[in-house]
Formats: sequence, structure tokens, C-alpha cells
Amino acid sequence: MAIDMSKMRDKKVAFESRGGNRGNFWRPEEGSDTTIRILPTADGDPFKEFFFHYNVGKNPGFLSPKKNYGEDDPLDAFIRNLFNEGDEESIKMAKNLMARQRFFSPVIVRGQEDKGVQVWGYGKMVYQTLLNLVLNPDYGDITDPGAGTDLVIKYEKPAGASFPKTDITPRRRPSALTEDDIKVSEWLESIPEFDSLFERKTPAEVGQLLDEFLSTDQSAEASSTETTQYSNGPQASGGATSVDDAFNELLG
Repeated sequence: MAIDMSKMRDKKVAFESRGGNRGNFWRPEEGSDTTIRILPTADGDPFKEFFFHYNVGKNPGFLSPKKNYGEDDPLDAFIRNLFNEGDEESIKMAKNLMARQRFFSPVIVRGQEDKGVQVWGYGKMVYQTLLNLVLNPDYGDITDPGAGTDLVIKYEKPAGASFPKTDITPRRRPSALTEDDIKVSEWLESIPEFDSLFERKTPAEVGQLLDEFLSTDQSAEASSTETTQYSNGPQASGGATSVDDAFNELLG
């Protein structure tokens, strides 16, 4: 019997949605409005939190062994020592190297349903907005497949601002995720294992990255220039900083 190519295509979509393809991320386009639905997860928490380091030389962002897994690592110890030194340059460098929070949710993007489950990554201001929304009794469970709430995501740079701002507007009426119960089941079953989305470095590997960073004399440049580039300072609600730019580089 010949291979069923239709089934093979369905398997490929399901595999990629589960994390076999780490590039199955979604982020809003600047200047556009996009409607999404956040999907429910088996553990009841659709907002997955991870901590990343971004400024260790020219390396892309990577997961913090200490913040994510409770493992002692040389970078965490180095950052704590810098804070303990207490001088202005040491504190500046420590803030530049410390881990940053990012959050991830499984979503269906309206108009892109054929892509299946995608993963939306965002910062703490968007996270706070989403928490306020789900705790608002007027909306209930926004992830409910039968009567949840679609969210309109507007991502644009206000006049005079340095970085884009994310505004989230819930639809006024609840709606079904789709009328196709089979499709709902397929989407929910294909939500990826979030721990598999990013490479997990060992403390030893992180220590090697730190050694390479310090040995190239980039530390002095980082403390004076990269703090501005990847700062995580005050921002408007739902706004962005250049940490978001570094995060987007990580996702490719």
C-alpha cells in the first residue's frame, strides 16, 4: 500500500507544533493589528515564565541555569559578586548581565489557523496586562475553547517613542475557538512542551561563555555601552525595551 501523503503532512504539522521545529514562534508585526486566542494548557497555566541572559558577549540569549532550574552557575555567582562590590561600574555591569524575564503562551493566530499552534513570547508588562485581564470577572476564562475571548494585539511605536508598544484589546463577546471539535482536539494535543523550546546549557557551558566574554575585554565595553542597548528600564504599560529586540534576535 502506498504511503498516505496527507497523513504525513498532518504528522509534520503536529510534530512542528510540539516543538520539533523550534522556529514555530509568532510575534506581532509593527504597525498591524492581529487577533489571537490564547489556548488552555493541561496544567491550567498558559503563561510560561523563563529567565534569559542576553549580554554575555556576542552569544544569543540563553536560559539561566540558576533562575530556571535552581542550579548554581558561575555567571550567577559573578553577577552577585559584582553587586556585592557595590561600586557604580560593577553594579552597572551586574544589571547588564542579570537574567531577564520572558513569558510564553500557546496561541492560535486568526487568519493563520493553517499554521496550527504557535508560541507567543512577550515581556513582563504584557504579562501583567494579561493577568489583569484573566482576573477580571467580566471575562472569565479567556482560554476556554467553547466560550473564550479573542485578543486584538496592536504593536506600534507611538510618536516620539524609542520602542514599539503592545496594546491588548479583548473582544467584547466570547466566541468558540472553532466549531470543528476535531480541530480543537488536534490543537490542544499539539501544544508544545515549553521546556523543549530552548536549548538548556549546563552550568559548565555557561561558565565557558563567561570566561570567553571576560577574556575578550568586552566587559568594559558592555558596562559602558550595552547597558544602554539592552537595558530593561521603565516603560509604558505593554511597552517594549531593547531587551525585546535582543529577545527577537534569539527567536530568529
